[in-house]
Amino acid sequence: MIVLEANYSKKIGLPGYSSHQFSLSLKTELTDVSQVSQESARLYQLLQNGVDSSIQDIGFLPNNNGNGHDNGHAQPRANGNGNGNGHGQAPNDAWKCSEKQQNLIIKIVDEHKLEKAKVESLAQERFGKGVRQLNKLEASGFIDALFEMTGQPISQGRNRFQKAGAR
Repeated sequence: MIVLEANYSKKIGLPGYSSHQFSLSLKTELTDVSQVSQESARLYQLLQNGVDSSIQDIGFLPNNNGNGHDNGHAQPRANGNGNGNGHGQAPNDAWKCSEKQQNLIIKIVDEHKLEKAKVESLAQERFGKGVRQLNKLEASGFIDALFEMTGQPISQGRNRFQKAGAR
């Protein structure tokens, strides 16, 4: 008896630096080793179809800023003078990079009207984690990738945004 176990998982980026993941596993028994290739292909197709059809329902997304684009932040936080700066987040959504890096990422995304899902996907592809989970070193590389994505030379992009003052 041969036991064949297959798993298929998919994680996709969503607006507001959100993402969701879905995974399915199957286990089957075979009586003949010559069936492995055919059964493997069949299981993969079943799992892929199951995950792809299930993951289409994105469910809850963080707050929307009113213009149809998520601002990437669940809740505004006061900035110390009683005015919300619009870039705060709930404690469980805290960014791992520096505040300056966070502000620069947000500024690049806002100014270039980048889709949050694509930005999140880029972080997932390059670092295997969401934008908010990037540490300082990873965020630095991610900022460089955003400059490349927007067609700016890295040194000019950094100088331009730093001179303009990060929010």
